Amino acid sequence: MKKGIPGNRGAEHFGFTVPNLKEALEFFENILGAETVYSIGPFKSDDNWMTDHLNVHPRTEIPQAAIVKLGNGSNFEIFEYNSPDQKKEMPKNSDWSGRHIAFYVDDINIAVQYLKDNNIEVLGDVTTMTEGPSAGESWVYFLSPWGMQLELVSYENGKAYEKTTDKKAFTPAK
Repeated sequence: MKKGIPGNRGAEHFGFTVPNLKEALEFFENILGAETVYSIGPFKSDDNWMTDHLNVHPRTEIPQAAIVKLGNGSNFEIFEYNSPDQKKEMPKNSDWSGRHIAFYVDDINIAVQYLKDNNIEVLGDVTTMTEGPSAGESWVYFLSPWGMQLELVSYENGKAYEKTTDKKAFTPAK
């Protein structure tokens, strides 16, 4: 029997919640160069629809969400939620369900300088992997204006693992 969900073709979108959708869209459009494709909402329910379908508090409201496209990778579904039991602390990468989104760039040093020139907080210096399967990759984390961890990654000459297998991880095309 073949493993996996029948017909699965890959990640269509990543969804995440922000404290202010307008601010998030300005950041994604003006700093990251994304395009807002469309918006949806508002959504709320007087019964248990929100719990049954989204696993959130039944009185949760979604004032608006937007589908955003950036380059030739997956879409982002960005939500603004209001909920009586909403947690407002940013999870760290080490927390359960911690996450970050990495953006492939052609020249990481130019991209880092661009972020700094736009007053975006960059965490530490660029790290270049010199050993192991990721050797050849350079990366650095940065923060959105609301504190979400994001990452820049670049490996112009590939990664070391590529010399040992026919398997290739996804890299956005130029």
